[in-house]
Amino acid sequence: MKLGLFGTTAAIALAAGAAQAEYSLTILHTNDFHDRYEPISAYDSTCSAEDNEAGDCFGGVARLVTAVQEARGRAGDNLLLVDGGDQFQGTLFYTYYKGEMTAEFMNQLGYDAMTVGNHEFDDGPEVLRAFIDNVDFPVLMSNADVSGEEKLADAIQKSTVIERGGEKIGLIGLTPQDTDELASPGPDVIFTDPVEAVQAEVDRLTEEGVNKIVVLSHSGFETDKRVAEATTGVDVIVGGHSNTLLSNEQEGAVDVYPVMVGDTAIVQAYAYGKFLGELNVTFDDEGVITEASGEPVLIDGEVVEDQAAVDRVAELAKPLDEIRNRVVAASAAPIEGNRDICRAQECEMGNLVADAMLDRVADQGIQVAIANSGGLRASIDEGEVTMGEVLTVLPFQNTLSTFQISGATLLEALENGVSQIEEGGGRFPQVAGMTFAVDAAADPGSRVSDVVIDGEPLDPEATYGAVSNNYVRNGGDGYSMFVEAENAYDFGPDLADVTAEYMAAQGDYKPYTDGRITMK
Repeated sequence: MKLGLFGTTAAIALAAGAAQAEYSLTILHTNDFHDRYEPISAYDSTCSAEDNEAGDCFGGVARLVTAVQEARGRAGDNLLLVDGGDQFQGTLFYTYYKGEMTAEFMNQLGYDAMTVGNHEFDDGPEVLRAFIDNVDFPVLMSNADVSGEEKLADAIQKSTVIERGGEKIGLIGLTPQDTDELASPGPDVIFTDPVEAVQAEVDRLTEEGVNKIVVLSHSGFETDKRVAEATTGVDVIVGGHSNTLLSNEQEGAVDVYPVMVGDTAIVQAYAYGKFLGELNVTFDDEGVITEASGEPVLIDGEVVEDQAAVDRVAELAKPLDEIRNRVVAASAAPIEGNRDICRAQECEMGNLVADAMLDRVADQGIQVAIANSGGLRASIDEGEVTMGEVLTVLPFQNTLSTFQISGATLLEALENGVSQIEEGGGRFPQVAGMTFAVDAAADPGSRVSDVVIDGEPLDPEATYGAVSNNYVRNGGDGYSMFVEAENAYDFGPDLADVTAEYMAAQGDYKPYTDGRITMK
């Protein structure tokens, strides 16, 4: 049965008797916004002005402003607006403004609290501290000892208490325990077990008379379920990090909204500002949830953009031309990126991008890289290379994704990649760390042979570390075999930044092909 947004069929009854003094609360929530201030496409990448005008785009902060205003009108006074972390990183807005633009719009939207995501540490404690100093709400993180980092020691709280309608609501922050491996927090921030950290804060808040507890967790859906199972006293977990869509209505949702684990309601609203989560909970006089219902609101073209926000984003976008015109590298010769070539055989641009991807993560046990040729949109001329040229080649704001797959799955992926050569399909795989042969005259599914990795033939039973982009890893261009890959992490740096930095490190980059893909 699908659960509606406000109907009684949406209520998940958790207690038998009527409460003596019920209290209702609406929690609006976002997570993993990643500086997507401008609208995005259905594939979470750049959306053109023409498509946006036609109503084919999603998200953007101007629509989010409207959606929050409308939700506040529905909910009344007992309302919280919170964020599950990773506001930072993902577009040129972050590259230029760091956390300054984030703080401006989060203040305008009226957030009550957020937790620290791993990407909030991408530029170290300094940038995070500047952001915290600029926001009008608490930034929370319970499972980290920041006492040894002077820039954060007096800035980040483990939890906070907010009053709404005469009731106290405890908010606890949670961040990935492996943030030291995912970002740059420095050596003086020590991350700890999420279950122990949350329970300690719940116990402290309970002793202070707070019996309504909301955890803002940037730890992923599986960790959130573990925290719900292993702790007592947590009423709601607002998630992030895994970019999980929980919904009763949206196609592709991972689970219902909310997911109940015991008496704990777990919610998450995908990413990139595409949804605004809206959870309605009712507590009895003991602080136990008796009803929990809701649904993430899709921020699509039907949501009218707030004009003041549109104008402000346009104003803030003007200096980005400085980034686009900035010289980031040099090339000793033109780099061939013509789609007719790159979608049919090894090409110079494909080697550049795949090499850059693999170079960035090789020290993480990654052996092979696969770049879909459809993601390569242009060539680059000889001479100075600007960031604008790199962004023209790689315009989609795709991020690096690392994962593990079997040799059999890798072969299946290569077969998918060469299955549409005749049609010029964008799935054609440009690779690094491996060589293989293609018989384009054979039937699709039996075209690939002689796959060699690290000097050894492909072992179907072996496990290989792979890197691609988030679009491919999540099944784009027919790579559905990657969707269930192990140890997947889709939120690495922007592919354009990775490529620019790789080129810069080479001096005068020399484009090349080396026979890594042999066409029979």
